[in-house]
Amino acid sequence: GQYSRPRLFVLPTMSGAVRKAVLVDGCRIPFNLSGTVYQKDLGVELAQKSLKGLMTKTAMDPALVDYVLYGTVIQEPKTSNIAREASINSGFPSNVPGHTVTQACISANQCFTTGAEKILSGQADVVVAGGCETFSDVPIRFSRPVRQRLIKAPKAMKKGAAGLLGLTKGLKMKDLAPEAPAIANYTTGEVMGHSADRLSARFGVSRADQDAFSLRSHHNAAAATEAGLYEDEIVRTNGITSENNIKGGSTMEKLQSLKPAFIKPHGTVTAGNASALTDGASAMLMMNEARALELGYTPKSILRSWAYVACDPFEDLLLGPTYAIAKVLKEMNLSIADIGVIEIHEAFAGQVLSNLVAMESKKFADDHLDGFHIGELPMDKINTLGGSLSLGHPFGATGGRLVTTASNRMVRGEGKVRIGMCSEMSRRFSPAPLTFCARTIANPHSTRSSPRAPTGGSATLASSSGMVTTRAKSAKQSGLTKGRSRVGCVNPNAVSGHL
Repeated sequence: GQYSRPRLFVLPTMSGAVRKAVLVDGCRIPFNLSGTVYQKDLGVELAQKSLKGLMTKTAMDPALVDYVLYGTVIQEPKTSNIAREASINSGFPSNVPGHTVTQACISANQCFTTGAEKILSGQADVVVAGGCETFSDVPIRFSRPVRQRLIKAPKAMKKGAAGLLGLTKGLKMKDLAPEAPAIANYTTGEVMGHSADRLSARFGVSRADQDAFSLRSHHNAAAATEAGLYEDEIVRTNGITSENNIKGGSTMEKLQSLKPAFIKPHGTVTAGNASALTDGASAMLMMNEARALELGYTPKSILRSWAYVACDPFEDLLLGPTYAIAKVLKEMNLSIADIGVIEIHEAFAGQVLSNLVAMESKKFADDHLDGFHIGELPMDKINTLGGSLSLGHPFGATGGRLVTTASNRMVRGEGKVRIGMCSEMSRRFSPAPLTFCARTIANPHSTRSSPRAPTGGSATLASSSGMVTTRAKSAKQSGLTKGRSRVGCVNPNAVSGHL
């Protein structure tokens, strides 16, 4: 994979003062399955709820914000610049500029790092970044033949009935069917589920491995919710703070009973080990560190480095996290042992586990990473509060959740350095998935920090229980080292109702 980015970690100003991009705080509205809680809300309305929630949570005056960056994937034409529409309708002054980012599942991540670039380059001191998605109200169009005729309709009407009748010439019955957003990648023509299935086969990740990882995600999310560890992140919306995709009572038996969703009848990706279509929104408050301290805030984390990489969409579509984490660790002269908190977007269980196998493989490192061997990622550092499989995945919003959750985990004492990985993918509605990112974020304080506005969620995080080690055989076509690669999963018989 190839990547490029400006090397803007900390920059001095004209006065010699060092600028640092910090996260003050973040939040999200409850993530809920599409067609349920937010079925009457537009995407822009979800965005407004997250922005208002952030301003209330942090007691921030919107007039002090220099720029708004907001991401979304399935765009509503009426609010194409959703950053601008949402901010104005959330109480931000009309002179606060903003623009929208569309980069699949890393849209909010791109907003975050673009905000950092503005801060580090001195173009802004205070930035709000985030993203939203709704699948309850996606833009459904007429087919292209019908659209073309509708565009010609005004001119045809001048010719009377004969002109209108002429527009129907050449139309077929199939042309009258409406078009939902594409379910296949434009470049490859492949649905993401097929890509995840092929990747799992390539790296020897079994159906049992995937179901066990999904079960772990749901149990961890349920335990974290019960322990109040998400109270500091979720803002009450529509009268609730609950999230309805978490299945704390799920079992391996239930997951194993599900049929393959994409490659039938022998595929391994099912509705149970793939992220669900979800509505939600997230927002983050970023500042130059000096400005944050001046305003009385204590930053939760500092953005130290980030990398975006592009991969072969046919064969390495969901391997972006492996390429990106190698880049960012190498550049920061860190090893995976230095990382205390790891958040990985759980697009599919098989995608996460395949990346873990690739990162552990010395052969993969030699063949694809210029010899940089990442090594084994400890499962007790990965997604300890659940992930997209359990919490849900509103495409444009997930990046904001990853950053906020990782920062809060560090604040609670899990580690001083965090890395987040997000693969650009989608389960059904898919743009061209070519880009991936990884970031390292450092905790600037060894003790719990909070902004001046009261927060919550002061519970201590314990290690995930019920961990066992399973092994996935390396597929011959993957070219990995012989033997077995460690994949951490949860023993369903050992999982308890707590972390």
